[in-house]
Amino acid sequence: MGITRRYVTQLLQPLVKDGTVKRAYMIDLKSYEEISESFGESFTPKDTTGNTLINDMLENMAKHVKDQLKTSFESFLEYDKEKANYSLEMDYTTNNMVEKVRTTVETVVSLNQHPEFSKSVLYNEVAYDLERIGDYCAHISKFVINDDYIIDEKILKNIKKMYSASKKMINLSMGAFLSNKTHLRDEVMELEDSLHILQSKSVNLIATQMAENSFEEKERSNYFIYLFRVIKAFERIGDICIEIMDVAIEFHDNIPRSTTPRTFR
Repeated sequence: MGITRRYVTQLLQPLVKDGTVKRAYMIDLKSYEEISESFGESFTPKDTTGNTLINDMLENMAKHVKDQLKTSFESFLEYDKEKANYSLEMDYTTNNMVEKVRTTVETVVSLNQHPEFSKSVLYNEVAYDLERIGDYCAHISKFVINDDYIIDEKILKNIKKMYSASKKMINLSMGAFLSNKTHLRDEVMELEDSLHILQSKSVNLIATQMAENSFEEKERSNYFIYLFRVIKAFERIGDICIEIMDVAIEFHDNIPRSTTPRTFR
């Protein structure tokens, strides 16, 4: 395979530590070559044991991030600072998960020098996108920790709808990537449109409330700033789900993503 046993050992070390690899093994290179040749053009990264492992890791990571979003939103609704702090702690696990995916992808790519394995790096992009969603969950939790003001009922109603839409978008976009359901793109795009509309309505309501309050009230001004971050967080989660969907289409349908920023398309 063109790599040393010592190098393979170094690559496997993280997997040994977390229990993924249980024992040492040997590869019959002749048999390996015969199997590789038999795959021909139909050989894809999603057909291998290594990539099945990464799929499972991403599925678990997506579930964890959805739980993180749920916890942060519940803390927001209930003004529960303890739950908000727990959501922030969950972000450490999210960060560890993305690092494990990255390490595993590097190992799989190094052990399989087939051209199709270049697509395996797309797993890293999805893991990174999930990690970014976790970061925006933290924005929601920090609002609870920093403020005690009662949120206007109209704004709260919009935010509830934004949470519902963003949660659906995570499910759909990850389903597209993990289960080759790229036909769900139109549904995801419709949900993103609804998020932008709700964001615009909420920002207008905040602007009206800000105009009715004195700028001398520093704490009140900070409240509006943090509330805007919460609204922006849901909108950004939606954008990230679109990015995951684009990666899914490139991975499964071999359609490269556009290099033009989405705002200029």
